[in-house]
Amino acid sequence: MENKYSLAFIPDDIVIDEVKKIKLQLANEIGWFNSKNSLAHITICEFTSTEIEIIKNQISRITASFSPFDVELVDYDSYPNGVFFIKPSEKSKEDLKKIIKILTASLTIKKMYKSIEPHLSIARKLDVEKLKIANILFQKIEVKFLCERVFLRKFNTNLKQFEVIDSFQFKGEKSTQVIQGSLF
Repeated sequence: MENKYSLAFIPDDIVIDEVKKIKLQLANEIGWFNSKNSLAHITICEFTSTEIEIIKNQISRITASFSPFDVELVDYDSYPNGVFFIKPSEKSKEDLKKIIKILTASLTIKKMYKSIEPHLSIARKLDVEKLKIANILFQKIEVKFLCERVFLRKFNTNLKQFEVIDSFQFKGEKSTQVIQGSLF
């Protein structure tokens, strides 16, 4: 049976706690919303697989060459589809995109949803009125964290949430192996 997985950047506990407070404040104003109970994260990709051990080995090999970097989350924004989120600075966005591109191009996964625009979701599927409230409530934010690993999460069908099952440390190792897509 194929299981559903997600690869994500997860901030440190300080940022996680800050995002929890934001979600609670929003819930007090508008009630329950999609993503209310999800742990703060920036999605890299989602996929299904029966060969997770092979994929774990690939992720470990790829991430060993990455070096830790700071991610600054600097503003709130929203998408027309009802997603309210915190966006990274331009530099952080480019750093995150580089990692996302290398990982998603290098993994041997047939069906994969790839994140195009890195962001940290606060709420999803908000209607126009609730999105307006969120945009009024939350105007400014400046938090940062050291991104030093990626996390593999598995979808728990009972909880209807992804749960962390593994993490892969950035070690800054020099790779003698060419990773697909790294020449451009």
